[in-house]
Amino acid sequence: MKSWKDMKQHRTIAIGDIHGGLRALTQILERAQVTEDDTLIFLGDYVDGWSESAQVIERLMALSKTNTCIFIKGNHDVWCEHWLADGTINDVWYLHGGKETIASYEGFSEDQKRTHLNFFEYMPLYHLDDDKRLFLHAGFTSMHGVEREVRRETFYYDRTLWEMALIMDKRIAKNSELYPNRLKHYKEIYIGHTPTLNYRRYEPMNAINVWNVDTGAAFTGRLSAIDIDTKAIFQSDMLPDLYPNEKGRNR
Repeated sequence: MKSWKDMKQHRTIAIGDIHGGLRALTQILERAQVTEDDTLIFLGDYVDGWSESAQVIERLMALSKTNTCIFIKGNHDVWCEHWLADGTINDVWYLHGGKETIASYEGFSEDQKRTHLNFFEYMPLYHLDDDKRLFLHAGFTSMHGVEREVRRETFYYDRTLWEMALIMDKRIAKNSELYPNRLKHYKEIYIGHTPTLNYRRYEPMNAINVWNVDTGAAFTGRLSAIDIDTKAIFQSDMLPDLYPNEKGRNR
């Protein structure tokens, strides 16, 4: 006879943009009561914002040894990857969290930095599961789906996917010929990148079949996670409360 543990449902949890907030990540894992049975899909932007970017990467690498984890690459991760690779400091990156990320690596050896670089380099730009649920940092533009996207940068910079979903939400049925073609390929799409704070919303937002899980952890919001099957939401405290002596990332 199977034990209760054997019968326990394995969850898949999508986690939004962390932006150097290790304390928020720790709270999320605790509040969601994450176990080694859970699959964790992180939607990118692990660095740039609060003071513990390098420490977040260390925690994620450790987590990948106990859990099935998928780490999607975000635009801030691309900038940090370039810096780790050859010292390139993008001016925009430096002013939008890069300075704090560089500081977080103080005391890290070159071997440790190379390990982090390898971690960034192996991050996928998107993940598609067996149930046609798509996970990526920002969006895509091809009406044929992610496989036909021409520019890789679109996966971590695009905002048109989310803007379109907001405009179309509750206006057009999925079986309508007017329903956007790029949304028809997927049961659900999970993204980060555009903080829901922009819309005065403080929890993950849903429009049509798109879920936005970035609730502004880089700024004055919280880090959020969502069980993609039950839609249960887990949130940290507000990041300024967790880092009272810091300002977070500039817009």
